Amino acid sequence: MKKYFAEFIGTAVLTLLGCGTAVFVGCGEPAGVAATALAFGLAVVAMAYTIGGISGCHINPAITLGVALSKRMSWKDACGYWCGQILGGIAGAAILYGIVALTGAGEGLGANGVANAGGAWGALVVECVATFIFVLVVLGATDSKKGAGNLAGLAIGLTLVLIHLVCINLTGTSVNPARSLGPALFVGGDALKDVWVFFAGPLAGGALAALVWGCFSCEKCAE
Repeated sequence: MKKYFAEFIGTAVLTLLGCGTAVFVGCGEPAGVAATALAFGLAVVAMAYTIGGISGCHINPAITLGVALSKRMSWKDACGYWCGQILGGIAGAAILYGIVALTGAGEGLGANGVANAGGAWGALVVECVATFIFVLVVLGATDSKKGAGNLAGLAIGLTLVLIHLVCINLTGTSVNPARSLGPALFVGGDALKDVWVFFAGPLAGGALAALVWGCFSCEKCAE
């Protein structure tokens, strides 16, 4: 249970701080995009060095799927991680909603959208490709033989910053179903209607990353 609770806390922090920056700083100008990208990346780095020794700091259902498909964890644990992550995303969004309601500052809750990506299918492709890159880095950086060791958290966080810089103006950047579901539940409307895109795209990207990393790490395929 400790691992699942760690995933709950980590995902709540990621959602609160990442989406909170988007809400209170805004993403309409390049400076706001950069600030939001840094917020998400730094939140991952902070949590990696806080709960990484407890749960591995997935704080993202797509990463958990990639790890499970790579046979680095049991499917029982994967289900526990998913429950913690989903509830954490909702909790983080609820806290942010409460802050916005109490202060009257900021707009929205950092919910994802599909309009700037040409609609649902365009957003689906963007999220699939972005999550593939992200999860591939995660699997590589945390590999027991080929990984980055203590620098893995930094490599993963910086990769998330880069992905956000590219994708924020397209989809708001999800690459994380739990981060998307929480705000969508409170915003409703199109954000909730289109939330399936931010499940399907990231999960497909995570599965593809596991497949590719499996080829990279296969001893028989080394040559």
